[in-house]
Amino acid sequence: MQTPDLDQLDIAILACLQEDARTIAETIGAKVGLSAAAVQRRIKRLRETGVIEREVAVLSPAALGLSMTFVVMVEMERENLAVLDAFRRQVLADDCVQQCYYVTGNADFVLIVTCPDMAGFEAFTRRMFFDNPNVRHFTTSVAMDRVKVGLDLPLGP
Repeated sequence: MQTPDLDQLDIAILACLQEDARTIAETIGAKVGLSAAAVQRRIKRLRETGVIEREVAVLSPAALGLSMTFVVMVEMERENLAVLDAFRRQVLADDCVQQCYYVTGNADFVLIVTCPDMAGFEAFTRRMFFDNPNVRHFTTSVAMDRVKVGLDLPLGP
C-alpha cells in the first residue's frame, strides 16, 4: 500500500478525526474550509489508502473493572521465525494484551497488558508465559498511574 501525498487539508481533517472520529463532515468542513462532500471524498480516500486504519470507541478500563495495567518485557528462548511468529499469534489472540512491540535490546517483545486484578494477571502469565516453552524469561512492571494513554499521532511540523 502506497502512502498518498497528504496536503494541509488532509492533515487538518485527520486532526479533527483523531480528536473525535464521530465528527460529521459538515463540522469538519467548516473548520478546514471545504464542503461536506469534499471532506467525505477525502475521508474515503484516506480510508482506502490505509491512512485511516479503523475507527473505534475508546473504552474506560476502570468503568469495565480492568483497573490494572502491566508492562511486560518478554525474552524468547530462541529467536527464530517460527518461535517469533507463534508468539505473535498467541499475543494477537489474547484480549488482555493491549499492545505488543517486537523490540531490540535484552527483551524480544514488550507487552502492555490490562487485567482486572493480580489474580487475572497471574492467570494471564500462566497461559502466556509459563505454559510456553519458548519463553525464557519475562519481567513485569505494574503501572501506578495512567499518565498518558492514546494512539494519537503527531500531525504537525
